[in-house]
Amino acid sequence: MSHIKSNSDSSASFNQASFGGPTTAPSFVSDKPKECESDKTELETSISKEQLDNAQRKPKWWESKSLEEKPVDGPFGWIVVVSGCFMLMFSMGCVNSYGSYQTQYHIDQFPDEDMSTLSWIGTLQFAVMNLFGIPSGILCERFDSRLVTFTGGVIMGVALIIASFCDSAVWKLMITQGIMFAIGASLVFIPATSIPAQWFTSKRALAVGIVVAGSGIGGLWLTPATDSMIENLGTGWSLRITGIIVIAVNSVASLFMRNRLKVTRQDKIVDFSIFKDIRFLFIFAGGICGTTAYFTPLFSLPSFAIQITGKSKSFSTNLITIINAASTVGRVATGQVAPFVGNINTLSFCTLVASLSILVLWLPFHATGTLIACAIVYGLFCGGFIGLLPVVMAELWGVQRIATIIGLLYIANFAGTMVGAPSSGAILDNVGHGTNFKPSIIFSGVFMLCAFIFFALLRVSTNPKPFQKV
Repeated sequence: MSHIKSNSDSSASFNQASFGGPTTAPSFVSDKPKECESDKTELETSISKEQLDNAQRKPKWWESKSLEEKPVDGPFGWIVVVSGCFMLMFSMGCVNSYGSYQTQYHIDQFPDEDMSTLSWIGTLQFAVMNLFGIPSGILCERFDSRLVTFTGGVIMGVALIIASFCDSAVWKLMITQGIMFAIGASLVFIPATSIPAQWFTSKRALAVGIVVAGSGIGGLWLTPATDSMIENLGTGWSLRITGIIVIAVNSVASLFMRNRLKVTRQDKIVDFSIFKDIRFLFIFAGGICGTTAYFTPLFSLPSFAIQITGKSKSFSTNLITIINAASTVGRVATGQVAPFVGNINTLSFCTLVASLSILVLWLPFHATGTLIACAIVYGLFCGGFIGLLPVVMAELWGVQRIATIIGLLYIANFAGTMVGAPSSGAILDNVGHGTNFKPSIIFSGVFMLCAFIFFALLRVSTNPKPFQKV
């Protein structure tokens, strides 16, 4: 926080001078004509008055406010963390539990539709949520983040409630449960992953890790809960109950999701100049590659267990549970380790081990033990990949405009999502003929390895000296 204090001190000095504080005029000023000196004084007075008005103007109720008087690493920061954890539990938890609805849609409501068509609802949820990241970041900077997250929760809940009545056409579910829900989830997801970083310095990685662990926790309990509601009440009431719970929980959590720093408005709504920074290009490329690889084990490992190793459906479901549980542990554990090793070092190591878990544990073996080991190792270290990206962004570019910067990064996640899952499925169908999983496994492992290479280049470009905490 020393750089923040120095900036504020220098800014205060500048404002003191501008507002008419004691200054010493240079010696050459007396040689100027009196008319020019008078015009200059009037201009400075006009600028100073405008600055003073802006500084003293009380923000409107909907605008972003400052809580800089609150201490970093303090108790209110942990309240923000818990709120963000609950927000991701239901936003990403609903995305992770869509598979339960997809199965029921195919069996009951739309038996004539292909699974690939129904899978587009879940794909749109994650893809549009990432694509809408930039508008979400802009709204967080210009409006009170509590209002933004509250609005997002209402949109998510209403989308699910409307979807409960859309049982006549798949395209209606794509609009409601897919696109509309994703827009609301983005208004929740971006603030929940970016704002906690403003409240911490030494414990920032742990704080963000706990927040993003909420998505894994949601996947652990929301999926079986959804299965139970669908079995006993049907998809309609399952969607309605989930929607009501999402609105209620998110409304309470949004009360505490407050910016610590007030963002100064800039002329550019979105500053794309960050793409001139080679470090951001490495993170952006690594994000595309990592997200391209990310979903293949989640989608294909259960099918691999049933078709290749002859395991039961319950065993394949347990593999996803293992990945979600390990991912939750990994996101918190990497937050504990990163302050000692370095955030970028930890991020690079996580992507390397995640790629090796695919290429070394999954690709050559068909045994039950190696499948479980792959699920555990991949879950642990892919969780670190997801949890550390916001922390690295805050470390490199500060926390004041982190919401917009993370929104730009999630364009990479959108691209990776649109390429990864459909391409992996197409490779399995066309190259592997639906039974040979090796081409799609190689596809996923190589892209995760490419993500490691880009993050290693990020590490070198940030600090080329080896064996240092970066």
